[in-house]
Amino acid sequence: MSKNRTDTETKLSDTEIYKRSKRGFLRVIFGRTSIIILLLVFQFALIFSLFARFEEYISVIYGASATLSALVVLYVANTDDSPEVKLSWSALIILAPVFGSLLYLFVQLEIGHRVMNRILRRVLFQTKKYSIRNEQLSEEMKKHNKQLYNMSEYLFLAGNFSAYTNVKTQYYPSGEKMFKSMLDELEKAQKFIFLEYFIIEEGEMWGKILEILKRKANEGVEIRVLYDGTCAVTLLPYRYPTTLSKLGIKCRMFSPLRPFVSTHYNNRDHRKFMIIDGKVAFTGGVNIADEYINAKEKHGHWKDSGIMLSGEAVNSCTLMFLQMWNIGPGKEDYDKYLTFEENTQPCANGYIIPYAASPLNNDKIGETVYLDIINTALEYVYIMTPYLIIDNEMTQALINASKRGVDVRIVLPSVPDHKIAQAIAKSHYRELTDAGVKIYEYTPGFIHSKVFVSDDIKAVVGTINLDYRSLYLHFENAVYMHGTESVFEIKCDFLETFEASTLINIADVRRQGVLAHLKNGFLRLLAPLM
Repeated sequence: MSKNRTDTETKLSDTEIYKRSKRGFLRVIFGRTSIIILLLVFQFALIFSLFARFEEYISVIYGASATLSALVVLYVANTDDSPEVKLSWSALIILAPVFGSLLYLFVQLEIGHRVMNRILRRVLFQTKKYSIRNEQLSEEMKKHNKQLYNMSEYLFLAGNFSAYTNVKTQYYPSGEKMFKSMLDELEKAQKFIFLEYFIIEEGEMWGKILEILKRKANEGVEIRVLYDGTCAVTLLPYRYPTTLSKLGIKCRMFSPLRPFVSTHYNNRDHRKFMIIDGKVAFTGGVNIADEYINAKEKHGHWKDSGIMLSGEAVNSCTLMFLQMWNIGPGKEDYDKYLTFEENTQPCANGYIIPYAASPLNNDKIGETVYLDIINTALEYVYIMTPYLIIDNEMTQALINASKRGVDVRIVLPSVPDHKIAQAIAKSHYRELTDAGVKIYEYTPGFIHSKVFVSDDIKAVVGTINLDYRSLYLHFENAVYMHGTESVFEIKCDFLETFEASTLINIADVRRQGVLAHLKNGFLRLLAPLM
């Protein structure tokens, strides 16, 4: 932070900050976000009114609409989309020919999406030289563990994500434990602090973090905060970046809402990073809001998890953050943040690959890594996820693993955050349980962890849910681990979570009523479009 800031700026009291940042009733009604939402609603209303007008003349234009829908369905059938996506679009187009066809064409035009894609590709090209593969390490993996080598090759070729060894990992089975370490590490910051979160909400958690950030900014530590633009709808004032800038904190919203309809609003920044001095990085399911540390109750007890990395692999996390930050304006000096200094921490076993998944990348990296873990499991694969909204490929992978004798277990919430999501998840229960997959529901409340572990040797902790949005539409990130001490800690967390959960038996699934099956099945049909 610049040392020539005025005394007024540096001595803002907590009360003043609260008053400036807290959104009151009038700000909700008359604020910019509300105006944007109203304009968006107006545009959709206008579009629907035009569709309604077409419907009045349906007897005249029935033949044209039928021809249009047939052509669009034929086009959909020949795309590279998954069978589930094709089926969902085809059903919508057949049920509502004009509306469905025009909506599909609008989505395919990718208004706004192409602009973001072009900017991100430029940033990735500029930073490609910082993604350096350790050839000696690669040869070592190829010689001693071909399966691990294949995964590392895939992640490097698909997204320039490098493998590392001698990286210390610390797994956190709850948001509360992770939060304590986050505060401790923030206090040690000397050069920079980078935060990237899907959700930041005012409260106890953000208040304690912000207090440290203010103090560190006054000490000259560079601080950047990046959060998803949907926070501006209900969680933060639209001008919150300006509020933070007055405290010496650089802040940006990713894809802020604008008063026009665009397909790029579908691609949210769902990633979670806290990076300190390029030496320590936190990631996982934990956002910055009080429910994630159970400081307030929301959907019962909130079960989450995360991971802390220490060592050279943090460079990859820093680079991922800077790439996303620089989708916005400005020119970056990447060398300033990506020059790694050898740490003095003890050696650690195993291999680490931090990676990201992007909707702009043709490789569905998030799903591919998950499928690889399931398909190569020999003894067991345990999964925690808040949602189970999966395609046929993922479903068959789980079923096939169970049928070949692998112990497949999935932990889901008993108290959902979205009823529709729970209904779609339940539509998968019967086919999975019939194949021997064990499904648990976390009795105390809500599961928000996104964790895989398999065969006491490999695991993934990150932000990637088992649903269409995470696997195909959002920007995500995770850490792939092989042979690290944290793998055992993750397994222990699963075993404790199983004890606190209810195993769903086949009889319970089969006792669901006909109406429930029909409702869940219908929602499952439209799931790829939600």
